[in-house]
Amino acid sequence: MGPWRFVLWFGTVSLLADVVYEGARSVTGPLLASLGASALVVGVVTGAGEAAALGLRLVSGPLADRTRRFWGLAIAGYLLTVVSVPLLGVAGTLWAACVLVVTERVGKAVRSPAKDTMLSHAAAATGRGRGFAVHEALDQIGALIGPLLVAGVLALTGGDYGPALGVLALPGVAVLGLLVWLRARVRDPEAYERDVAAASASAPEPEDGRRLPRAFWTYAAFTAATTTGFATFGVLSYHLVERHLLTTAWVPVLYAAAMAVDAVAALATGWLYDRHGPRVLIALPALTAGVAALAFTDTLALAVAGSLVWGAAMGIQESTLRATVADLVPTGRRATAYGLFAGVVGAASLAGGALIGGLYGYSIPVLITVVVAIQVLAVVLLAVTRTPRR
Repeated sequence: MGPWRFVLWFGTVSLLADVVYEGARSVTGPLLASLGASALVVGVVTGAGEAAALGLRLVSGPLADRTRRFWGLAIAGYLLTVVSVPLLGVAGTLWAACVLVVTERVGKAVRSPAKDTMLSHAAAATGRGRGFAVHEALDQIGALIGPLLVAGVLALTGGDYGPALGVLALPGVAVLGLLVWLRARVRDPEAYERDVAAASASAPEPEDGRRLPRAFWTYAAFTAATTTGFATFGVLSYHLVERHLLTTAWVPVLYAAAMAVDAVAALATGWLYDRHGPRVLIALPALTAGVAALAFTDTLALAVAGSLVWGAAMGIQESTLRATVADLVPTGRRATAYGLFAGVVGAASLAGGALIGGLYGYSIPVLITVVVAIQVLAVVLLAVTRTPRR
């Protein structure tokens, strides 16, 4: 199987998986609110979920490098996610729902370093920016379908979360079947990158088993700073519903639109990254500040615009940020690097979720001011970060 076919099939796996978990995430805020959660609880739980999805990669990343069982970890992580989501629809208490929200994110933590490393090998042959961008675009097709599917079932059932999330078990089964098939076809994805090195007659990359490049850590600091000011969609949707700007059934539709913007932004920045390098990341702090300035207003048009800007920022986070890590770190330490990078960003996600959830209840003007200040710091960190392309 050629590298582009591998990227496309793995993108199809992500497409189906996104139907499952993005369908659930599109209603996380209203679901928790219906069980009695406050804005602070929504912010902390969704932030903790992202922290789990990122922070636990500190374990799964080095484990993948040490065992080289990339396929096994990827399949186990997807399995955890596709089981958790249907159960979330029948959670009868706030505590149970909070546990399942975090559990679904743990599945992402288990699979992501292994998945990203395998994808980085194929993307070495396709162009890192383009490979990750195409994968992300396919991913977001699923993120578009999932929320629309949930919205349709919610409309038909009068807002019953059980059937809306239960139907997501079907694409979950398809995820597992396709993964098993793909593993049988491509048992060693690293061969793609070895072939590229052999064809270009390049010298082997120097490996340092003790440390990662200094540029990797400064790059992680920039990403952590911009992530600290990035609101979760759980808080955005909470605002939309509690301020009576949108009904619960329309929230997944808006989320789907944001995912469509995500896909377009990923493709655009991936192409620009392959041409111009990491400097294109200057757009991320600007978009993050724009989310806060627009999404937390009481005007529907501005709040919707803020949610779409949130989608654009997510597109950059999920594609170009990962492509840059692959260009900074040699293959033997790449899963570890993805794990450590995610751990740093996970801590920032938890802090940001609590910060934005808390400030939302205190003062929205203060929230916007703080987020803008954090993004100015992120721009400074990016300016002093040297991210040479490999």
